[in-house]
Amino acid sequence: MKKIIIVFFTLLCTFALTSCTGSAYEGSRLGNENHLIMEYRIFNTTDSQPLKLEKGDVIDAEIVCDSGRLSVKIQKDDETPIYEKEKIDLSTTFQVPIEESGTYNITITGEKAKGSVCFKRVKG
Repeated sequence: MKKIIIVFFTLLCTFALTSCTGSAYEGSRLGNENHLIMEYRIFNTTDSQPLKLEKGDVIDAEIVCDSGRLSVKIQKDDETPIYEKEKIDLSTTFQVPIEESGTYNITITGEKAKGSVCFKRVKG
């Protein structure tokens, strides 16, 4: 009887510990100085991509939220973000006009997110 309890307890602990591990990201990612495209089944981390933009350019953005939430920040160097939104849980599209040339970082944080994002430079 004691052996059965020990075996059962060991199996229970093993199952509990292995079920706690999970992926931070499962999906595909394509990024360069002109765009960031991600499709993911699991997104529980932060990712960023620098884009080289000129004055008059526009960032064309599309977010598809199948589940979970995203936070997005677009920022040049350490300046005030030109776009920032937290807890996005609905699909959306938007455009961000660029008023000053430079390198802008797009930072995306996922919380149990499933879906896709696409940020593309549209030349002005």
